[in-house]
Amino acid sequence: MNPQTYVVDVDYAQFFKQGNRIGGDVFLSSRNAEKNRIVCTLSDGLGSGVKANVLANLTAHMAQKMSFSPMNAVRSAEIIMDTLPVCKERKISYATFSIVQVLFKKDSINAKLIEYDNPGILLFDREELLPLQKERNTLRRERAFKDEHIDAAGIKLKNGQRLIMLTDGVTQAGLGTGAYPLGWRMKYVTDFIRGVLKQNPEISSKSLAESIIRKARSLDGGVARDDITCAVISVRSPRDLIIATGPPITREQDKRLVERVMKFSGRKIVSGGTTSQIFSRIIGKEARVDLSTWSREIPPASVLEGVDLVTEGMLTLTQVAVELENRTDPCRLPQHAARKFMEMLRSSDRVTFVVGTKINEAHQDPNMPAEIGIRRTIIHRIRTALEEIYMKETSVEFM
Repeated sequence: MNPQTYVVDVDYAQFFKQGNRIGGDVFLSSRNAEKNRIVCTLSDGLGSGVKANVLANLTAHMAQKMSFSPMNAVRSAEIIMDTLPVCKERKISYATFSIVQVLFKKDSINAKLIEYDNPGILLFDREELLPLQKERNTLRRERAFKDEHIDAAGIKLKNGQRLIMLTDGVTQAGLGTGAYPLGWRMKYVTDFIRGVLKQNPEISSKSLAESIIRKARSLDGGVARDDITCAVISVRSPRDLIIATGPPITREQDKRLVERVMKFSGRKIVSGGTTSQIFSRIIGKEARVDLSTWSREIPPASVLEGVDLVTEGMLTLTQVAVELENRTDPCRLPQHAARKFMEMLRSSDRVTFVVGTKINEAHQDPNMPAEIGIRRTIIHRIRTALEEIYMKETSVEFM
């Protein structure tokens, strides 16, 4: 397998315990500057609420930082465990964790798995559950009432494979009910995942994680009795998206812009009133307003043959930048154009921006809101958020 022809899609989904505004489960993912390593950490703080969140955050951030160091992964985990406080009553650590380190090499994609007291990480190849050969490392702490264990495994990831990380809010869902008196448990969790993957082999990491946590919450009667978190790491062929925004510097380049976008093999977004008019004129098709995206906040999207999404320009782009920076889940937004824009960005792996450089006098109006800057600035904000928060690959071309 040539690892350069595949991408690693990382995403997660989460429900907080009913009545809590903050969760005791924390998931972090990041990539180093060289873009040859991705680290994902899922930590579960003891109990729920603010105290659990603080301890899980501390654990997850320590794990992320140490995983990018030259230190051995197991030794890093031991240091984290030594640092964690122990509950005086229960004599157990205040947080558990799972870590996945993904390393891109010339001819392979390697993963190192570390587990401490979380449900075991699952490896699926399509809908088949594969066994993981784990090495157990024992650590004795005087403050704890028993020996503690760190499980480690090393694997090579292939196209179509997925690693799934869970907290016990998933495996213990339905605990005490007639159907699952001992909780959902791993056997039934894996059966459910197998069914989802069989029905939708191309499902994204985000959608798979959402399916799992929704099922877990449903087993608790639609009310989360604990923090419920699932993270998915998938290896697959990249999904490409191109975004054209702004007219080219000269009218003579209009046709070149349209050809660049229409010949693109992935999905397509056209953003900007003038830009969409250029596409309509050269394609010979009229853009029609999509009334299903009507909103008081954002101008509605339009429908244009051959293009997946057509939106207004600066207002929509600015809203997209803000929501990406705030890590907003698109599902929480109204059905407006910015939500559709975000959904396409989040479900893509490589995003190409084609930015026109002709000055639009309307955007220089001093009476316009201060947060609406020039197009190039907004595109820079979107690219930065996509790369640093969502680990997407981006590029930009100017016309």
